[in-house]
Amino acid sequence: MSEPVARLTGHAVTETRRMAGELREAVLDDGRVVVVKRGHAPGATAAEAAGLRWLASAASVPVPAVAGHDEDWLVIDRVPAGQPSAPAAERLGRGLARLHAAGAPAFGAAPPDGPADAWIGLAPMANVPAGDWASWYAEHRVLPYVRRAVDAGTFGSAEAALFERACRRLPALTEPPARLHGDLWNGNVLWDGREAWLIDPAAHGGHRETDLAMLWLFGCPHLDRVLAAYEEIAPLADGWAERIGLHQLFPLLVHTVLFGGSYAGQAVAAARALG
Repeated sequence: MSEPVARLTGHAVTETRRMAGELREAVLDDGRVVVVKRGHAPGATAAEAAGLRWLASAASVPVPAVAGHDEDWLVIDRVPAGQPSAPAAERLGRGLARLHAAGAPAFGAAPPDGPADAWIGLAPMANVPAGDWASWYAEHRVLPYVRRAVDAGTFGSAEAALFERACRRLPALTEPPARLHGDLWNGNVLWDGREAWLIDPAAHGGHRETDLAMLWLFGCPHLDRVLAAYEEIAPLADGWAERIGLHQLFPLLVHTVLFGGSYAGQAVAAARALG
């Protein structure tokens, strides 16, 4: 690991440490501490690096800087460890509002220089630009994962029909494409004691409610403060709380494909609630 880190950063590695899973921490000869990730598939490191840079360019929510990457490795600055706080949650809410307002060229647009064939966690995610949110969301964020779940035997034809019916009834949401983190669950929000940082994006152009619905689904410290601060900057459209379930179809289906189990039941329940 030391060789690619030195090559990508231009600095020798003086120490390495194991983190969770496949992550490693490396200390560079200039004193910086970086996190090192090995790509799990072609394009994974390029997609994450492009996503981090796209989020950073909005100057809204802290994200770790990309120290270097190639086809196999991604090196980013380490986020200091700390505890959540209500003031940091409020800054996160205002920052997310500004991040979303930075916009995207289209629904499904990839970050600049990011691949169209990207990833959300270990699941493939296609970034295919479109002008209409409802048809794009159905075609590229719901039905592909339904088909994967059917192929895996997790869903049968009856369950697939529920999702197809829900997709035919998606509302026409007319807001412009937002710049999304795309995988905004609690594990991808790190707290340093003062700020909340975003890591591991599946960044793309989408509807801003999708990021918030994912944060709601998996929980977040001081979520009420996050949402209240968000609405101070960018009030949400009427009825957004009733639409949380439809936006949660995407992460629930991704988790169904990756982990099965209770997520399949949650996804089916969400689809059934949409009629």
